[in-house]
Amino acid sequence: MSIVAMLGLPLLACLLLTVILSYLGLHVLKREVIFIDIAVAQIAALGAIAAHMMFHVHGDSPQALACAVGATLLAAAFFAVARHRVSRLPIEATIGITYAIVAAGTLFLIGKSTCGHTHVQEMLAGSLLWVEWKDLVLTAIVFAIAGAGFIVCRRPFQEISDNYEEAANKGRNVILWDFLFYALCGLVITFAVRLAGVVVVFCFLIIPATTSALFAKKWHVRLLIAWAAGTVASIAGLLFCQWMDFSAGVSVALFLGVLLTILSIVKCTRQDRSRNE
Repeated sequence: MSIVAMLGLPLLACLLLTVILSYLGLHVLKREVIFIDIAVAQIAALGAIAAHMMFHVHGDSPQALACAVGATLLAAAFFAVARHRVSRLPIEATIGITYAIVAAGTLFLIGKSTCGHTHVQEMLAGSLLWVEWKDLVLTAIVFAIAGAGFIVCRRPFQEISDNYEEAANKGRNVILWDFLFYALCGLVITFAVRLAGVVVVFCFLIIPATTSALFAKKWHVRLLIAWAAGTVASIAGLLFCQWMDFSAGVSVALFLGVLLTILSIVKCTRQDRSRNE
């Protein structure tokens, strides 16, 4: 089997993740909700496992997917209201507490479920190398819908990401816009995790956006840099995976980290040279 035939679909999956998660990552960094990915993934997993136990269906069934998405929508409403009503508690702390509680509930259900451990393994590691066309098409449709939502709502989303208090003072309905943002975020992350697993999705969400923040301040420039970083790391990671017979998801995550490290060193070196001149 040629490299193109073997790695073509995983590369397309990585490019899909790069396009949507890099943009989402810019907002996540601005809003300081770094662990929203892990929390939402855990909430979606809880919904899917609950569906398995109640309806005796597989984790990829429509019932499990509907429960997972429903759980993330409830979480979106909670995060939106909590940020506005509980101003003394940072939203990141709220997300962390939610994750801890939901993780405990998930572990409890896993202990009662007949195939819970398998579901957790798939959620963490994913199956990027064995992705199929039907998975890509469904994910692409969902990402396109979410992407359209981000485009239509880009102005209020960006205003709230840049300065929450200022947006509220201008009359923005921050609870409504935050709910829409977290709902779209939850939809994207739920399907992304089904495609690649929590670890890879978290890396695509945070690392390209962080890389772009080293070199630019304008949103559109940062987005282009993030897309480029995600693409380069995806290609390098998948080639490394083929060469070393290694896990595809782990390889891509590794090269995202390596790329960030190299570019950080380059940035620091340039700053030191400019100071010495």
